[in-house]
Amino acid sequence: MPPVTVVLSLTLLTILLTLSPSIAWRPWPNMKHNSSEYIYGNSKKYEGSSEFVHMKYHMGPVLTANITVHPIWYGTWLKSQKRIIREFINSISAVESKHPSVAGWWKTVQLYTDQTGANISRTVRLGQEKNDRFYSHGKSLTRLSVQSVIKSHVTARSKPLPINPKGGLYLLLTSTDVYVQDFCGQVCGFHYFTFPSIVGYTLPYAWVGNSAKLCPGVCAYPFAVPQYMPGLKAVRSPNGDVGVDGMISVIAHEIAELATNPLVNAWYAGPDPVAPVEIADLCEGIYGTGGGGSYTGQLLDGEDGATYNMNGIRRRFLVQWVWNHVVNYCTGPNALDQ
Repeated sequence: MPPVTVVLSLTLLTILLTLSPSIAWRPWPNMKHNSSEYIYGNSKKYEGSSEFVHMKYHMGPVLTANITVHPIWYGTWLKSQKRIIREFINSISAVESKHPSVAGWWKTVQLYTDQTGANISRTVRLGQEKNDRFYSHGKSLTRLSVQSVIKSHVTARSKPLPINPKGGLYLLLTSTDVYVQDFCGQVCGFHYFTFPSIVGYTLPYAWVGNSAKLCPGVCAYPFAVPQYMPGLKAVRSPNGDVGVDGMISVIAHEIAELATNPLVNAWYAGPDPVAPVEIADLCEGIYGTGGGGSYTGQLLDGEDGATYNMNGIRRRFLVQWVWNHVVNYCTGPNALDQ
């Protein structure tokens, strides 16, 4: 084998072995982290407490600068679907929203700091977007080709996405007719950072797919229920779109973990940086008081029959809680939404 081919083969093998993105699961019945006991007097703000969980800081950077989310709309998207996702992102910093609010939920994420003591930014805003309606890399993506899609949009000849390693988050959103490696069977979304050898830069990114056609019972739970849980009844989604409403919690999951662990060397529990247990992983399946396993916890019911647990600027959303390392509990929006 020629020397150049050997080098290229070894480089590709290294990439494949290195690429182990942090993933977002949905609430499986047997998730080991989803303890339903809560210990904080009579408070209904803290769930999933565990003396065995040790969230640690590993000295890597967190996102203390203002955060800008750059959506890449891959495939076919309705304007109404884009509006739901855009408003959720804009709601993260909308502190005037009705309580319990998305902004109140984000305050738990803000508790995390870097080695200088600087907190994660309170400002999360919607940045420049790109449309990839012609499926530039096909309708079946691997984890590596996800990075190639991002590269094509940060290096585009016309209006490329800005390069911002310190505060930019690159969010690849795939439509219902796109399959991504391990989608539905193992993951609903994941985050990692781009490789300079592929993209040219090290940028925090996430992928989240619309599961409405492929596996709504897995990735849009509880707006749809899986076949192996016949006793459960799906609840009504707050924005009338099962797939997109299901995506919201996965997007929240990934943004929270990108902020606290953008290069997979900052905040996580467990000894393995290759498969870190991060602040949203610890609260998978917990959306309200008593949540854990297949039970979401106590939720809110709108007059229209829709189920949600927090308010945005003009919409309602269902978003899982995140781990509060100060009190060692999963925390909902009410805990700090004052």
